[in-house]
Amino acid sequence: MASDRPFGIGPEEFERALREAGIEIRDLIGKAGEYVDRSGVNTLASLFGQFVQPERPRTTKPEDETTGETGSGVWVIYSIDDGGEARIEQVFPSELEALRAHRDNTDERRRVRFLPYGVPATALDTP
Repeated sequence: MASDRPFGIGPEEFERALREAGIEIRDLIGKAGEYVDRSGVNTLASLFGQFVQPERPRTTKPEDETTGETGSGVWVIYSIDDGGEARIEQVFPSELEALRAHRDNTDERRRVRFLPYGVPATALDTP
């Protein structure tokens, strides 16, 4: 019996105390939630406003996604000849791969660009 209760608290009493504490915390959170719901958002904003800085309005992103954002296309390394026509040299599935392949480039006519599916390579020509 002495090894079962070294501090005078048995395992059953410890579990009961934890269970009751959990119930009390749950009730306290429920009451806080009811208070916030009843008082509205302005009270919550004023309560946390002293701790959190208001967010600055961000510029809104265009609603329509571009083809590059959806990923329906390829990254190409292309070069432009003397006549201004583009000739595709290599095609890559990601920008990172294309830029890695292009990193040691010294030719100023050689470029990297995203080419959406369905767009002809002539779109890369210089006017």
